[in-house]
Amino acid sequence: MHYAGGRMTDTVVRLDVADGVAVVTLDRPPVNALNRDMRRQIVATFDAISEREDIRCAVLTGNGSVFCAGADLKDRPDADVAGDFLEHNRITRETGNAIRECAKPVIAAVNGTALGAGMGLVAACDILYASETATFGMPEINVGLAGGASMLRTLFGRSTLRRMFFTGQRLTAHDLLRRNVLEDVLPPEELMPVVMELALEIAQKAPLALVYAKRAANMVDVMPQRDAYRFEQEFTYALSKTEDAREARMAFLEKRKPQFKGR
Repeated sequence: MHYAGGRMTDTVVRLDVADGVAVVTLDRPPVNALNRDMRRQIVATFDAISEREDIRCAVLTGNGSVFCAGADLKDRPDADVAGDFLEHNRITRETGNAIRECAKPVIAAVNGTALGAGMGLVAACDILYASETATFGMPEINVGLAGGASMLRTLFGRSTLRRMFFTGQRLTAHDLLRRNVLEDVLPPEELMPVVMELALEIAQKAPLALVYAKRAANMVDVMPQRDAYRFEQEFTYALSKTEDAREARMAFLEKRKPQFKGR
């Protein structure tokens, strides 16, 4: 249980940390549908991951057979309350932003169906893996709404984006693999072991370098190549003066494992 707005609510976003890796598990049965309280818990969890020095990489997955079925349609804004729709839209935006802007790399381990806002969570992550049972879709058009093209655009080309957006059709994990959207599609029992192996490898890198690498990766999504590379060079210059950079160079030359201090 936790407190939100002075009231006690269920914990529907689990956080488990070990060996520098945070596993964030969506846990709101039966289909991990997102209501406002769950969105606030996601934001708070990834904001904490950004600041915690014992976390260097995060994994986002779902409990059960569904990753996230999207927005909870029972938790719609109240038209009679001024500002409620705007507040609803604000926390909806920030749910994905908290993942995208997280200071640490975030790996999606999509254990099952990811629809609508659930697919938006996947799109906000840095590296994507999925189970063979996973399917993906943006079905807002089927309930008379339209939203999510900005998320689809980060994953798909022009035609696929529009087909999914206009029809609500779902794609399989293998469809996404063929389009180079996913790193791999794995049997359900292999998904977390493979993802955790990668997360642990990332977590062994220099902490400051990881934070700058995540910033640089986000920048190249939105900036012209010339400007983005200039900022990357400034990051490299700043990192070159850190103790960890010197330790990484010495460890490489001495053929030993580096001991990073995060400074």
